[in-house]
Amino acid sequence: MPASQASHILPGEPPVEVALRRSGRARRLSLRVSGTDGRVTLTYPLRTPLREALAFLRAREGWLRGHLAGTEAPAPPVFGGTVPFEGGALRLLPTPGRRTSREGDALLLPEDRMPARLAGWLRMQARGRLTLASDRHAGALGLPYAALTLRDPRSRWGSCSGAGRLMYSWRLVMAPPHVLDYVAAHEVAHLARMDHSPAFWAVVERLRPDWRDSRDWLRAEGGALHRLRLD
Repeated sequence: MPASQASHILPGEPPVEVALRRSGRARRLSLRVSGTDGRVTLTYPLRTPLREALAFLRAREGWLRGHLAGTEAPAPPVFGGTVPFEGGALRLLPTPGRRTSREGDALLLPEDRMPARLAGWLRMQARGRLTLASDRHAGALGLPYAALTLRDPRSRWGSCSGAGRLMYSWRLVMAPPHVLDYVAAHEVAHLARMDHSPAFWAVVERLRPDWRDSRDWLRAEGGALHRLRLD
């Protein structure tokens, strides 16, 4: 079945025009930015209501605006510089030892393969915090999840499969703790409702009554979390 296309204006400063592509071949929602002309396209399956596609777009507004702004190119970590962590910053310092350790606002790292060691430390911190948050929210609902994995997606902060498998971006550990906790609550809420209906948001509200502040932070600041390059 051929795809149908329209457009939507995402309000804000500046407004962003988003091409809406409803496709019979699409199996999931996806948001892409063209590397040649900066055109933004939101693709969604035929069975997905437009309101759900637009909710998906709004949830990724922070990433989208950060990507489009391009004010700061992705940069690797350097000793003497800082990395975001839990809404603050850690200064990266070399250590003659072989172990990574935190001392106050400093993170001490061996000089050998520093970016890889930093990535491993951040992922470990993210896993611990996201596991605790997911366990707490799943326990509140009485709905256990099947598995938890960490990845580095570009257009989403988390997901929950129909089989109850949770996926999170490890970069959430760089955001304030309330933001990480909100994303965990959001994904765990999908164990009860696999949609973004009012009933779903009622579950999120039960888990995190102040979820809107965290969502707004992600929309405004989330794009900056992708500026750290660790590959």
